[in-house]
Amino acid sequence: STSDVILGGQRAAPGTDVNILLVGVDSRTDAQGHPLSKQVLAELRSGAEEGVLNSDTVILLHVPADGRKATAISIPRDSYVDIPGYGKNKINAAYPMATMAAKEKLRNQGLDEATIERESRTAGRTELIKTVEKLTGVRIHHFAEVNLLGFYQLTQAIGGVEVCLKRPVKEFRSGANFRAGRQTISGGAALAFVRQRYGLPNSDFSRIRRQQVFLAAVAHKILSAGTLASPTKLQGLIETAKRSVVLDSGWDIFGFARQASNIAGGNLEFVTIPIAGEDSTEAG
Repeated sequence: STSDVILGGQRAAPGTDVNILLVGVDSRTDAQGHPLSKQVLAELRSGAEEGVLNSDTVILLHVPADGRKATAISIPRDSYVDIPGYGKNKINAAYPMATMAAKEKLRNQGLDEATIERESRTAGRTELIKTVEKLTGVRIHHFAEVNLLGFYQLTQAIGGVEVCLKRPVKEFRSGANFRAGRQTISGGAALAFVRQRYGLPNSDFSRIRRQQVFLAAVAHKILSAGTLASPTKLQGLIETAKRSVVLDSGWDIFGFARQASNIAGGNLEFVTIPIAGEDSTEAG
C-alpha cells in the first residue's frame, strides 16, 4: 500500500543522491491496518498485544547517484532525540505519539474508523520522518515501512535467506529457536531472528547487528537468484512488496530497483550511529 508522507518538492531529482527511511513496526495489523487473526499471530510467533505500534527498527539508507557504495545507518530505538512538536523522547516514540494525537483529533471530527486509521498512521510516519531529518540533518526522499506480517511474507517470497549462528539459541520472548551453524530461515523464524534481543551479549545493539546481517543476506539472495536481471522475477517480488510494505505514494519502486541493482551486489555498508552512553531519562 502507499502513504502520502513525502511532499512532491521533497523527492530527489533524477541523477541525484537518494535518502530512504526504512522502518520496521511491531504492529499486529496488515499493511492496510486490519487486525491479524490469532492463527496468523501464532505463525508470526508474536503475542496479541493491543495497541502496539513501536517503530523499533529505523534505518536511513543513503544511495549515491554515482553508483558508489551505499550506506545503511541504523538508529537505535532508544536514541533520546528531539521530536518536533512533542519535546525530547526515545526516537521510537515519534510514530506512536503522533498517531495517537491524530486519532484523537480525527475522532472529534466524526470520521469513520478506516479513515481515522489511515490518516493517523500517515501523521505518525510524517512525524518520524521529521524526527530523523532533525537528528541527521539530511532530507528524506523516500519511505518504506514493513510490519510483522509484511516481513513474514517478503522473506517467504524470496525463499528465505541463509544465516549462521555460533551457538544454538532458544529464547521464548521472540520465539527464537535455532541450532548452531548455517541455516536458511524465512517467515516466523526470520522474524524471531531479527527481533531477538534477550539472551544476546549487547541486547538492542546485538539485535541491530542481527538486522544488518539479515538485510545483507537478503540483498545477496536477490542478486544470486537473478531477480534483478529477470523482469518476471523482479515484477513478482515488487508485487509482493506492494502487498506487504507501505511505500510513499510517489515512489517508482520498479525503476528504483533497476537503478539500485549494485546495492544487491554487496556494494552496501552497514553502520550504527555512535552513542554517548546509556543513561536514564524521563522516557526510561
